[in-house]
Amino acid sequence: MALTEEQKAIKKEFAGYKRKVNEIAGEIHDIVEDTIWVDYVKLPDLSQKVEEAMKDLIAFKAQHDFLK
Repeated sequence: MALTEEQKAIKKEFAGYKRKVNEIAGEIHDIVEDTIWVDYVKLPDLSQKVEEAMKDLIAFKAQHDFLK
């Protein structure tokens, strides 16, 4: 089944949500792997950001059945 132009645009927007979550998760990973003793204070803020980004991603996905 070929995607419509609207579906392609929605998939592109969804990819942006995923990218945001992955970028934040990458920051957390880098701190845990490399600088935990110095940058541990950044983890609560990053945790909040990843939680909010995941909520946005899940809500967006729920609005578009074909993404499931």
